[in-house]
Formats: sequence, C-alpha cells, structure tokens
Amino acid sequence: MQRILSITYREWKRIFSLPVHYWVLVVMPPLLFFFYSFIYYNQKIEDLPFAVWDEDHSSISRTLTFMLEQSASIHIVQSINSETELKQLIQEGKVMGGVHFPKRMESDIYSKHPVHVTLYTNTAMLVPAKVIYKDAAQIIITGGSGVILQKFVKQGMSKQKAMALVQPIRMQTYTLYNPDYNYQQYLAPGLITVALQMIIIMVAVLTINYEWKTNTMYELAVLSNNSASNIIVGKMIAHTTVSWINFVLITAVVYPFFNLTHAGAMGKFFILYTLLTLACLGIGMMLSAIFKDIMLASDMGLFYTSPAFVFSGYTFPRWAMPWYDQYYANIMPYTAFLDGYIKAYNMNISLGYALPEIIRLCWFIVISFPLAIFFLQRQLKTVTA
Repeated sequence: MQRILSITYREWKRIFSLPVHYWVLVVMPPLLFFFYSFIYYNQKIEDLPFAVWDEDHSSISRTLTFMLEQSASIHIVQSINSETELKQLIQEGKVMGGVHFPKRMESDIYSKHPVHVTLYTNTAMLVPAKVIYKDAAQIIITGGSGVILQKFVKQGMSKQKAMALVQPIRMQTYTLYNPDYNYQQYLAPGLITVALQMIIIMVAVLTINYEWKTNTMYELAVLSNNSASNIIVGKMIAHTTVSWINFVLITAVVYPFFNLTHAGAMGKFFILYTLLTLACLGIGMMLSAIFKDIMLASDMGLFYTSPAFVFSGYTFPRWAMPWYDQYYANIMPYTAFLDGYIKAYNMNISLGYALPEIIRLCWFIVISFPLAIFFLQRQLKTVTA
C-alpha cells in the first residue's frame, strides 16, 4: 500500500507538472464544457425565416398567416408569388421553408371540397425542417378544423356535436423529461461527457509509454518494487481523483450556470461518471502498455474514441444502424455510460434501471486493467534485466 500511495503521489506531481497532462486534464476541460454549452445557449430554435405564397387572399389565408407568425419557430419574412421564387429563396438560404395557399381555398373549404395546402421545408437542414413542419402542420390543420367548426355552429349545430364531427378523435400528448425540446438540456451534456471520454483515454494512453519517452521507467520500476499492479493501481487512483475535479466543475459550475441540474440525480451521475472514468483509464493504460510507441498508441486511442458520439445512439438510434456499427458502438464505454446517464440523470429514475449499463461498464474495467498489468509486467522484465 505504501508503494501504491507513493506512485499515486508521484503521478499527481506529473499530472500538474507535465504539459501533456495538465493541459488536457486541467486546462482544456472547463474551456470545452463552457464552449459546448454556449453553443445551445438559446436553448430552442426560434424565428426561422419563412415565406408565404398566398393565391387565395381570403380571410382564412390571412388568419392562417397570422397564426403562423405567432408561433415561436416561424418568422414570416417574404411574401412570394411562385414556387420558383420560393425554391430560389431556399437555395439562397434566405428562408427555411414556405407555405402555399391555393386559389379558391376558402370557397372550397365551405363547399366541403378537398383543399391541398403545400408546405415546403429545406430538409438539407434536418432539425429546422422538422421544427417548421411540426408547428406549421399543427397550425394549418387546427385552422382548417376551426373554419369547419364555425360553419357547423352557424348552421345551428351545438358546439359539442360540431366538435365531434370535426375532431372525432381527440389526442392528448404528454412530453416527458424535456417537454420544451430544449437543445441545451439535450445536447450539451452529451457533448461534455463524450469529450470527457476522449480526454481521459488520450491522457491514459500516455501514462505508461511516456515513462519510456522521459526515461523515468527505471525510477518507476524501483518505486513499485518491479510490480506492474502497483504501478497501474497507483496511476489509476491518481487519475481518478483528478477526474473528480472535472466532475465538481460540471455539477457545481457548468450545470447550475446553464440550468441543467436535476435534483436528487447527482449521486447517480457520480457513480456512472466514476465507472466511465475507470473504464476509460483501463482502456487507455492497456493501449499504453501494449504500444511503447507514443504516436502509435495515441493514434489507436484517437481512432477508438473519435466516433463515440456518432455511434452512441444519441442522435440516431443504434437499432437502426448496421449490425457491425452496433457492435462497434458496444465496445466503447461511452455507449453504456450514455444509456445509463439518460435513465439515471435525464429521466431521474432509480439507478436500478441502469444496472445493465453499470454491468457493461464494469466489464470494461475487469478486462482492461488485468490486460494492462499483464503487458506492463512483461515490459518491466526488460527494465531490470
């Protein structure tokens, strides 16, 4: 234990004295955390430029235009006269979408003839297009139903009976866990935690082979009594405790500043965060013990961690990916962490629901650290030979 603590103390000094460590572990994290969070500071997509092509010029088309302008996501900036003009505005990036009210729309509605209102969206920009479609479609359908409802009421039908004819099925929706579609609450934590995985693995990749580069491996071998397990455990303790500094930064500074805190979820977050840290440290130290060449080990670590966010299922469901992509996603600790984080922190439910993810993270730890010890012990034989 004394040798492990000595190695831990030595590693702390290296973390805060070597630029390759303190720049990545201490300086960069707060900059990245605030940078990612400020990207989504406005939280929601609002006032997207929108065009109206109105060939009806009726009270209904004017009412629908007014209702579209009142929505949070749409801001009408152009009145146009043709589809060609609308497509040109979309191509020039001046509008994100538009709507076409056809001729005789009002008279056709009152005559119970089908009316085709056309909604245009620029799906080259997927998220704004979906936001516009969601709000515009709801307004147009609601507005059309309102016109028919008024007509039935004017004909002497009771409002309840008219409503039953206009809307025979009523649907109530409950949007759980992020009801405002807040992009800051959705994306900022994901970007912060995937950056942490990359930071921890890339630094852990240097924990062993950088000793060779700085010609300090013999000193470390003597301090550890030529024991790879002493070295791995001592360095693991040092880097885990330093990673807790970043946890405090996230939960005590970044999350409160951007109102991302969920009461009662911090303890669960801490457990998952610590398991992610240990899993990343194990993988990084294993690579560092296998590859003495720093560039090769760093390239392996970068290749392994770079696609974590894409493959995690955060922006596209994993079940919809090809089987080989799903397999690749499951050999990264971030995937298991993210699934557990969504349950335990975003949804703020019992940690028991995240037990499968906790077990998967533990497997990364159980496999990687023994392998790191095995390969490092082989290297130590050459030091004392």
